[in-house]
Amino acid sequence: MEKIGFVGLGIMGKPMALNLLKAGFDLIAYNRTEDKVDAIINAGGKKGKTPKEVAEQSDIIITIVSDSPDVEEVILGENGIVFGLKEGSVVIDMSTISPSVTRNIAEKLRDKKVEMLDAPVSGGDVGAINATLSIMVGGSQNTLNRCRPIFEAMGKSVTHCGTNGMGQTTKLCNQILVSVTNMAVGEAVLFAQKSGLNALTMVEATKGGAAGSWQLANLGPKMVNEDFAPGFMIDLQQKDLRLVLDAAEELHLPLPALSYVHQLYKSNQANGEGKEGTQALFKSIKRLS
Repeated sequence: MEKIGFVGLGIMGKPMALNLLKAGFDLIAYNRTEDKVDAIINAGGKKGKTPKEVAEQSDIIITIVSDSPDVEEVILGENGIVFGLKEGSVVIDMSTISPSVTRNIAEKLRDKKVEMLDAPVSGGDVGAINATLSIMVGGSQNTLNRCRPIFEAMGKSVTHCGTNGMGQTTKLCNQILVSVTNMAVGEAVLFAQKSGLNALTMVEATKGGAAGSWQLANLGPKMVNEDFAPGFMIDLQQKDLRLVLDAAEELHLPLPALSYVHQLYKSNQANGEGKEGTQALFKSIKRLS
């Protein structure tokens, strides 16, 4: 069985790493905030002092951190993964970052005779905990085949999207879909409330039909109940939307609905709500009324 290195133990990374341990993988983990590694040690994993040390003791190294510069730092920076890699190793980045940055890192790793997969995920903290994530993979089909047992320990859907960068591009499409749908759910909830309709009844009545979506079924009730605890924070969603809009700018592509959602989330951030869950978009929609 492959030895796994894991770098990044945030809201998503920690439960994903724990699921790999549950599946029987030998795992060593690194996190910048060291006490987050305690849960991995308690579950039978090991602690690495640096990303380099993690790579030295692993066959396959997974990263899941916040943004493109963070991925570049843990892979290519001082004491980074690249300095501990063995020929034939695989690096899997499961963060959500720029497709062009992904391709650049993959090219540098290929020079070391190391393959890279970009494999961002969807499903939030619930999917990470329950190992039901949707995983979108860019890179070699042969490398994906080698790593499939690892992905299947963390998710229920694994899709090969094409060459390096296409996993990230697919994830950015996902973020367009979830963000604009989230806005629609918020508008429907507010419309129901202003009309005197029980908004939870509205959610129940519509979630199984053509209007049904994960956002409606899971975030709709949270909007109604004013539960804005984060499963996925607004600040991180905004980072993803910035990546989409930057890529769209390169393509000379207008994305009017997404641009509007981005502005609504800016209102959340201006009101000190950036650490709340993405369902807090409802607050910005409600303020407009």
